[in-house]
Amino acid sequence: MATINDNIFFVGLMGAGKTTIGKLLAKKLKKTFYDTDHEIEKKLGVKVAVIFELEGEEGFRKRETQMIDELSSKKDIILATGGGAVLSAENRALLKERGKVIYLNAKPQHLAKRMAYDKDRPLLQQGNMLDTLNQLYKDRHPLYLNVASFVVDTGQQKTQTIIHKIESLLS
Repeated sequence: MATINDNIFFVGLMGAGKTTIGKLLAKKLKKTFYDTDHEIEKKLGVKVAVIFELEGEEGFRKRETQMIDELSSKKDIILATGGGAVLSAENRALLKERGKVIYLNAKPQHLAKRMAYDKDRPLLQQGNMLDTLNQLYKDRHPLYLNVASFVVDTGQQKTQTIIHKIESLLS
């Protein structure tokens, strides 16, 4: 029988593959997939960028913590968290306590190529994208490592290779 500890949570910078890998792995493992940002958008009826604009990052982060608490208490799920979810000590504790955390690690230069034309990333809309990603990586990498049960590099590997690696780590 599935328990809360069978949950799998993905952390990592935006564009690292949390949603893509999460959806495919959920299908393969017959688990329910959730994406924190998508669930917040669904609940509020507006895009994350609009929430950032109206409430600032602090307002968004409060909503994110509420959503992580709600979703991580479900059983047998895979959850893709937002890139900044680990900034909150409460989020890190919830994730560590309620499942296995997989850090999808991608270097900023790979992420910049992947997201060059993505307009739905509020933190990348100002300034130089690579500089922003480098700073986010520097700030968040230690937090991702702190919360992670496993670290999987996603830089230039094929999606199926990453999924096989995760499956072997989980078995």
